[in-house]
Amino acid sequence: MDFLAGEILAFDKPYRMTSFQLVAKVRWLLCRHLGVKCLKVGHAGTLDPLATGVEIVCTGRATKQIERLQLHEKEYIAGLRLGATTPSFDLEHPVDATYPYDHITPELLHDTLRRFEGDMEQIPPVFSACKVAGDRACDLARKGRDVTLQPKRIHIERIEVVNFALPDVTLRVTCGKGTYIRSLARDIGRALGSGAHLTSLRRTRVGDITAERCYTIDSFAQTLYRQ
Repeated sequence: MDFLAGEILAFDKPYRMTSFQLVAKVRWLLCRHLGVKCLKVGHAGTLDPLATGVEIVCTGRATKQIERLQLHEKEYIAGLRLGATTPSFDLEHPVDATYPYDHITPELLHDTLRRFEGDMEQIPPVFSACKVAGDRACDLARKGRDVTLQPKRIHIERIEVVNFALPDVTLRVTCGKGTYIRSLARDIGRALGSGAHLTSLRRTRVGDITAERCYTIDSFAQTLYRQ
């Protein structure tokens, strides 16, 4: 592989590692392997620290393809807990409110999910990397600042129920660029007359690249060692 000329790599991002930290680790491994002090490396689509799965990483001149790669369809497996919300819509923060959920049936969930397929506007989570006047929304929120984010146009191709065991449900979501699955969980909870937050999130596919085809950090380091 010619990392200086440019390569497109796929990694299975570990739990609690940020996309930025993954890129930094890959850059460090490549610079050490190539004997250079600097190498351009970037990722094509942020994954939350509490999410795992497919993260596309580009090196060298291939970083010019990042914008195109971000347009690829993505697939997620999302675990939702109904009847409770958190400020971050996931497990980064503790539960801040509880709601009834006994009225939710598989039929109600199925009918409700159909309303979220297609084109729509979605408000991103306050605890996200969205920029507000040059600052990340999550940084402002963690400082106790009031943050207002504008809705963004997204597309959800389909949502399927993988498992239903109240208060927990598992969904498979196929969607386009810019979709926040945490916000989707929030909105689904509200639409069900309850609340919801993510308990797990895994990106299983980007375009035709699946998690089974991805490097781990360790397997990539071993690949470099063998070259």
